[in-house]
Amino acid sequence: MQEGMPMDKPIVLVVDAAAGIRDMVSQILKDEGYAIETAADGVEALAMVERVRPNLVLLDMRMPNMNGWEFARILKERGIGLPIIVITAAQSAKAWASEIGAAGFLAKPFGVQSLIDKVQALGLLPVDDIARGGEARQARTEAS
Repeated sequence: MQEGMPMDKPIVLVVDAAAGIRDMVSQILKDEGYAIETAADGVEALAMVERVRPNLVLLDMRMPNMNGWEFARILKERGIGLPIIVITAAQSAKAWASEIGAAGFLAKPFGVQSLIDKVQALGLLPVDDIARGGEARQARTEAS
C-alpha cells in the first residue's frame, strides 16, 4: 500500500497488461475517491492481493506471465474471495466473466461513467460519498 494512503478508502486493484489502460482507469477511480493499486499481469496481481487485500479487482483476461483465468483459479484455490470485474476488448467479455465467476464485466472501450457505475454497483462507494450520504457523487455528476 502506498504511504500516507488512508486505510478507510475502498481499494481497487487494476490489473491490465496495457499501461495506458491501467493509468486511465486508475486516474478515473482516484478522482472518484478510491485507493488504487495496479499490476501488469496475474503474477504481480497475486502478490498485490497478498499484501493489500483489495476490495475489488478490475481484471484483464489476456496478459503475459499469468492470464486472468489462471489468476482467478489461484485466488479460488487459496480461498480468497474478491469481487472481480472483467475488463476486456474481446467480444466474449460476458462469457469470460461468467467462466471465472466474476461479479461483472466491462467491454473495452468503455466510458468513464460506465466504469464508475460498475464499481459502485458492487456497493463500493468512495469515502466522501459515504460521509455525505452520496452527495459528493451527485455534485460531481452535476458539474460534468
